[in-house]
Amino acid sequence: MKVVSLIRSVCAIVVVLVSAASFAQTKLEVDIVYLGRQMKPLKPLSLLDDTAVENDGVPGSMLGLNDTQTTGSFMNHLYRMEQVMVEPTADLVGVYRNLVGDGKKLFIADLNAQDIESIAVLEKNVLIFNIRARDDILRNEKCHPDVLHIPPSRSMLADALAQYLVWKRWNKVVLVTGRHPEDRAYAIALKRAASRYGLKIVQEKNWTAVPGARRTDSGHHSLQQEIPVFTQFKDHDVLLVADEQDEFGEYLSYRTTRARPVGGTQGLQPTSWHRTQEQWGATQIQRRFAKLANRWMTELDYAAWAAVRSVGEAVTNTGSNEPEVLKKYLLSKRFKLAGFKGVALTFRDWNGQLRQPILVVGPRMLVTVSPQAGFLHQYSELDTLGFDQPESSCKGF
Repeated sequence: MKVVSLIRSVCAIVVVLVSAASFAQTKLEVDIVYLGRQMKPLKPLSLLDDTAVENDGVPGSMLGLNDTQTTGSFMNHLYRMEQVMVEPTADLVGVYRNLVGDGKKLFIADLNAQDIESIAVLEKNVLIFNIRARDDILRNEKCHPDVLHIPPSRSMLADALAQYLVWKRWNKVVLVTGRHPEDRAYAIALKRAASRYGLKIVQEKNWTAVPGARRTDSGHHSLQQEIPVFTQFKDHDVLLVADEQDEFGEYLSYRTTRARPVGGTQGLQPTSWHRTQEQWGATQIQRRFAKLANRWMTELDYAAWAAVRSVGEAVTNTGSNEPEVLKKYLLSKRFKLAGFKGVALTFRDWNGQLRQPILVVGPRMLVTVSPQAGFLHQYSELDTLGFDQPESSCKGF
């Protein structure tokens, strides 16, 4: 009997060793493409941020890749990322089709809404992570089942700010909108949030001036004279501004006719990430990013990092690199991403939007985090930000 038991034990050991050897020879390769357009960096209005951010987003994806490969090395997973940056007027669709033809299936899309829409309708069995476009239309009537959205939509940002204004009882607001389509889209989100949370827009005005030289010897004098005239509004608690191109919003604080706070795209600003964020362990990722990129982490960097980490979490938990398998896991209740925001981040299974708290910041300090206390939801308080499932026009996701 002892001999039989010994033989069985030896056989079991041999099976384990053979299985281990087989596993060691089977390496799961995960290829990710960072696909973007070469865009001219936006020159900041403030001299304190005088250096435009070059290569925005890419360092965040590299940090995500490093973090993911740390776990992947123990799982016998190999992560690779190829960066493909297309000229502003080049044929993005043709480049994308060639990449898919070469077997690429996982894409980090550093693209605007129009570009994302142009590639999302082309191929099946791919998974695209939108890290730039905030357009609500991509999450609603033009949603696509192969696209997951990392950055918060404009409606999520506007709701985050509106909740804080309600908490402060700053109920009367004025809205100033810039001259670009993006500004008008942000203004629409602010008006929706105001209606949703009971804020009263007492007056609206458009900023139509075309900016000249941003810094001149007489610039401050002209602004000191012009802005009080422009801001002769009805009585209000807050001046909301929609200026995504950073052309004029920074000029409004401290120059308005009434002494009122400014919020929106400048001033009291809702954002997915900010250099002032240090809570919930965020200091460590801020330091690691600064060591890697020699600058502060931006919103786009954070979105790129979160996209790559989402891929890594899905691969680790499914043992697959197939888009459909990964997507099913990412949209399930099993997926949770530690995003240095105090709660686990998850995806909405009706439109692919990443649920996340929104930081509301001043230029030099974190002010608050939304959703605010008291804004309740039957499933997740994070779904009080942006279009909830009953409000969504996304079909067939």
